[in-house]
Amino acid sequence: MVERVEYDELGLFHENAEEYGLPYDGPPVVRRVRVEVAPGRHLSALVWKDDEPALVLLHGGAQNAHTWDTVALALDRPLVAVDLPGHGHSDGPAQAPAGRLGVEQDAADVALVVRQLAPAAHAMVGMSLGGLTAIALAARAPELVRKLVLVDVVPGITGDRARHITAFLDRPSSFASLDELLELTARFNPTRSLSSLRRGILHNAEQQEDGTWTWRWARHRRPAENLSPPGGPDHLYAGLWKSLTSITVPVVLVRGMREDSVLGDDDEEALLRRVPTAHVVHVADAGHSVQGDTPLELAAIIRDVALGEKG
Repeated sequence: MVERVEYDELGLFHENAEEYGLPYDGPPVVRRVRVEVAPGRHLSALVWKDDEPALVLLHGGAQNAHTWDTVALALDRPLVAVDLPGHGHSDGPAQAPAGRLGVEQDAADVALVVRQLAPAAHAMVGMSLGGLTAIALAARAPELVRKLVLVDVVPGITGDRARHITAFLDRPSSFASLDELLELTARFNPTRSLSSLRRGILHNAEQQEDGTWTWRWARHRRPAENLSPPGGPDHLYAGLWKSLTSITVPVVLVRGMREDSVLGDDDEEALLRRVPTAHVVHVADAGHSVQGDTPLELAAIIRDVALGEKG
């Protein structure tokens, strides 16, 4: 008989609060919603609080909306965290042209979600793939993005800098047990607590009927031949520079400074050369996943640069 692992999606926030010393006087007001983006296709999102959302948060590739949980708890503001197409509880992406990832199409889908759930948000925060999607969205629907915060990503990063991430993802997508998946994830994230990694896995993977585990994003994984993005494999999404330079709203880059960031000084210089008004914030103790490595510091940065709240 298969032993099932209990999972209450909205019942783990107390763990986030306890791990980071945040006040917790009961479950936050969070609900999951679905937005139809095409006939029979829906994107899913977590809506925090009942007031008009002040922020839209877009996660990175192979992540999901729960990657922002600790940041959202620390911010204590109404916001929307979206599951990108093919991630979390969202349906798969629309078919992308051969040889390309569908960032532009994903941005069109996300725009529909933002227009319905958070049309007056003060800022959009996007990490990695979410940041690239946010750039494409801001160029496509500028009325929905009033400030753009990019978390450890700019267009045109070199594939070599992201190789440690793709190597982690380029593995079999099925695992015999939760413990096997946890062991693999812990080797990739040695600075994280096992409790936080287990929580992340429960949000980002699902147990199958036979007891095995599969990443949620792997359900919609495109064939390998479709994983070469615009600009070629060595300069990821370089074509989005044109979109970024067309944006007239304030742009902020939050850059992780550990060696597991995907950005180098040349990437930061490339941003400032093209967008001289961009504001750059360095986070010394964070790698690529700033929201996972230093969520409280990222929340403070978002309060400052995105919401204009000092202290």
